[in-house]
Amino acid sequence: MIELGKLVGQDAIYRAGAASTEITGITADSRKVGPGFLFAALHGSKTDGIKFAEDAVKRGAVAVLAKDDAGLPQGTLVVTAAEPRLALAKMAARFHPRQPQIMAAVTGTAGKTSVAAFLRQIWEQEGKAAASIGTTGIAAPGRDEYGSLTTPDPVELHRVLDELAGEGVTHAAMEASSHGLDQFRLDGVRLSVGAFTNLGRDHMDYHPTVEHYFNAKMRLLSELLPRGGPAVIFADDEWSEKAIAATKAAGRLPLTVGRQGAYLALKRVEHERFRQTAEIHFDDEIFRIDFPLAGDFQIANALVAAAMAIATGSKPQTAISALEQIKGAKGRLELVGSTKDGSPVYVDYAHKPDAMAQVLKSLRPFTTGKLVIVFGCGGDRDPGKRPIMGEVSARLADKVIVTDDNPRTEQPQDIRAAVMVGCPQACEIGDRREAIETAIAELKAGDALVIAGKGHEEGQIFGDVTLPFSDHDVAREALRHVGGRT
Repeated sequence: MIELGKLVGQDAIYRAGAASTEITGITADSRKVGPGFLFAALHGSKTDGIKFAEDAVKRGAVAVLAKDDAGLPQGTLVVTAAEPRLALAKMAARFHPRQPQIMAAVTGTAGKTSVAAFLRQIWEQEGKAAASIGTTGIAAPGRDEYGSLTTPDPVELHRVLDELAGEGVTHAAMEASSHGLDQFRLDGVRLSVGAFTNLGRDHMDYHPTVEHYFNAKMRLLSELLPRGGPAVIFADDEWSEKAIAATKAAGRLPLTVGRQGAYLALKRVEHERFRQTAEIHFDDEIFRIDFPLAGDFQIANALVAAAMAIATGSKPQTAISALEQIKGAKGRLELVGSTKDGSPVYVDYAHKPDAMAQVLKSLRPFTTGKLVIVFGCGGDRDPGKRPIMGEVSARLADKVIVTDDNPRTEQPQDIRAAVMVGCPQACEIGDRREAIETAIAELKAGDALVIAGKGHEEGQIFGDVTLPFSDHDVAREALRHVGGRT
C-alpha cells in the first residue's frame, strides 16, 4: 500500500487533496482490479483501456491513469500523464521498489534468450544468486517458471524483480524486446549494463520501418542505461556501427565484442559438430576455451554474455572460463535425439529469416546427407517475412516441409501458401505433428533435421485457443517410434 502522491511523484497530475489516497495495487487489466487499485487505461493496438474504466471503478479502483479525462465515469479520480505507459512503468517501480543489485538487459533481433541465460549461468558459476527473465520464463534459485512474453508488462516485471530481490537474488539478466522498449516497459529498471546483439527483419507488423525498429532497440542503450554506463555491442553485424554511434552520441560507453571486437576479440574458432574451440583476447590476455555449443551465433551470444559479466565486476578469467560449462537455452539449436542411423534432430526457435539462415549454415558443414527443415510462420504477425523464410529454407536446406506454426486468427492454409511462394518445391503438411513425424521417418544416415519456429513453446495457438503442443515431445515420440535415441 502506498499513498497516491508518493506513487505518482512528478510523473502525472491529479486533483488537489488526493495525495493521501491509499493505493493497494496497480494494473492495466480491469479484470485484475481490486478495492483500492489504480487502473491504467492504456490505449493499445486492439482496444482502448478507457472502455474498461467503468468496470474497473465498479471493481474497486479508486483512481484511473489516462492521458486525459475524456470518456471516464463522472467523479473518477483521474491521474493524467502525457505518456501514460511511461508513468505506469515508473509507478510500478515505486510500488514494487526492490530490484536485484545488478540488473542487465539485452536487446537485438536474435540471441536475447541465450545471452540472458548464459549471463545467469556465468554469475551462478561465480557463486552469485542470479536470475534470468525472458521468452522462456523466469529462471532463478528455486525457480524455473515457463513464460510467454519476452518483456513482461511493467507492473508484472517490477513485481517479479521485487520478489526476486526479496528472495536474495543479487544479479538478474533480462531480455528487452522492441515492443517492450517502445512501450516503456523497462523504464524504472535500474540498469548496470545493456547489450545489443544484431538486427534483422522482425515485427514489421508493429514497426512502420526498419529504422523505427532499430531506434526502439536503441532506447535501451541511449536512454535507459545511465550516462557513462557500459553498453556491450556485437561488432560483426551490419547494424553494429550504427549502434556504436548511437551509444556514443548518447554518452554511454560502447564495449564491442566479436571478430571485429575491441573489448572481447574472437581471434580463432575451430568448429566441431556439437562444440567449438575458441581463442578470445581481452586486454593483453589470450583465453582458449572449449565451448560446448555449436554455431557461430552461439559463440557470439557467449561473447556478449561474458562481456556483460566483466563489465559488471566479474573477473575476465572467471567469466570467460565459465563459458566452457554453459548449457544452451531451451529450444535454441537443441539436440533432442537421433535416429538409429545417427541422424540428429534439433529443435530451434528460429522464426525470422536471419535466425533460420544462421541455424542452417551452422548445421550444413556437419551434414553429409540431406539437411531437412520443418517450419511454419505465425499468424497475425509480419506477413512480409513469409516468402522470405521460404526462400531462405529452399536455398540453404535440401528438403523443406512447410507446416503450421501458431495460426492465431488467420487461416492456416493462407499462411502456408504465402511461405511456399518462396519455396514452391517444398512439401506442405499442415498438421505440425504429422509434419514432424514424416520428416523423422524419412531421415537417412547422414541426414540432419531441424524443427524450427516454436522452440521452447508448449502450446499451439488457433484463434484464441492455445492447445498443448511441444516440438520436443512430438520429436521424441517420433524418434522412439523409429527406434531412435532421445
